[in-house]
This record gives sequence, C-alpha cells and structure tokens, in this order.
Amino acid sequence: MCALARLTNEIVNCRRCPRLVQYREEVARTKVRRYRDWEYWGRPVPGFGDPNARLLIIGLAPAAHGGNRTGRVFTGDKSGDFLYGALHEHGFASQPTAVSRDDGMELWDCYIAAAVRCAPPDNKPNLEEFSNCRPYLLQELSLLPNLKAVLALGQIAFSAYLAARRELGLPVPRPTPKFGHGAVYMLPDGITLLASYHPSQQNTQTGRLTREMFHDVIRKARQILS
Repeated sequence: MCALARLTNEIVNCRRCPRLVQYREEVARTKVRRYRDWEYWGRPVPGFGDPNARLLIIGLAPAAHGGNRTGRVFTGDKSGDFLYGALHEHGFASQPTAVSRDDGMELWDCYIAAAVRCAPPDNKPNLEEFSNCRPYLLQELSLLPNLKAVLALGQIAFSAYLAARRELGLPVPRPTPKFGHGAVYMLPDGITLLASYHPSQQNTQTGRLTREMFHDVIRKARQILS
C-alpha cells in the first residue's frame, strides 16, 4: 500500500473530534428528502487526485449532503459542479461534473484536499477541530513531491495552508501574504500560492464569484504549470 493510500485509510477511520463525529453520523442517518434513498458516507473525506500532481487545491470542509454523502471531496453538490467544470475546461479533470465516488472522475496533475475532513455544523469547524485535522494536510504536503502551485479556496483554506507551511518549517514571506480573490504569491521555495473565493452557492449565486472570475484563477494555475 502506498503512503497516500495509508493516509486515506487513516483519515477515513478518524474519530478525533466528538462534535464532528456526532454531526456527520447524524446527518448520514437522517439524510434529506432528495437523498433519502442514498447510503451516506458519513465518515471523514480523504483527499482525491493525482499523486504526481503539481497543483494542490485546498477547500474548507466537506458539505453535509455533498462530500459527507458521497465520500469524495467536492462531489455531489453545486460547489463541486462549479469547481470540476473549471478543472475540466482547463485540462485538470476528466469530466465536468462529479456525482459519486464511482462516476469515473479522474484528476490530472491536480490533487484536492481540505482543511477539515468532516462536515461541520453550520460549516464552521472550531479551532480544536482545525488543529486535529492539520496533521493530515501536513502529510499530504509531504507526500506530494511535485507540487509547484497551491490554490486556496477561501480565506480559511488560505490561512490553513500558511499554518501548515510554518509547522513544516517551510518559509513564509514577511509580511505574511494576504488573502484576496485572484491574489498570486511566489513563495521562497518556488511554490506559487493562488487565492480564490470559495465556490460555495453563497458566493456563486450572489455573484461574488462568477464563472469568469473562477476560470481566470484556474487559467492562471495552468499557465504557471506550463
């Protein structure tokens, strides 16, 4: 078993955060009407993608009826449709929509992770839960040797990546990079850090994040790798 596969197994069996365990399992039991016939995953959601990826995308946490239902990050919800649609158009994903773990989706040169691996109540993990989950991101950063760019989806993911770098002893510029949609930072070790608003429905339906805005960021990532 490869190191990423061992890490996936460790993540899936994690029960470090009692509040998140209770919530994710309760959601999996009660479901919602539109998915009442679906067998929910109801466990932590591991990273997904190409182990040789040069691009790492970091989100916040699985959605209660998205990743917590399907067992794959950004799969089964509108945020995922927005993300995978852009990744497909720019050559990172094999198809534009992700509906289940067995839908045939493949990522090329791209790996997707999250700051927290369980669906949190109100989509708001607490500080202890971020801390409990950080070792998984640290391991992923260590196990993805070809990384050239990191795309943080939202300010929380942006901060989580910088915190992970500090914990790994990787250089962080001073002054500390500031989150802003479309921001690009060249870090001292050669990694390019990109930032985007999170493709949540709250952002996409209000126009805070448009298709054009998001595709511009993914296009920048492609150009950096090229």
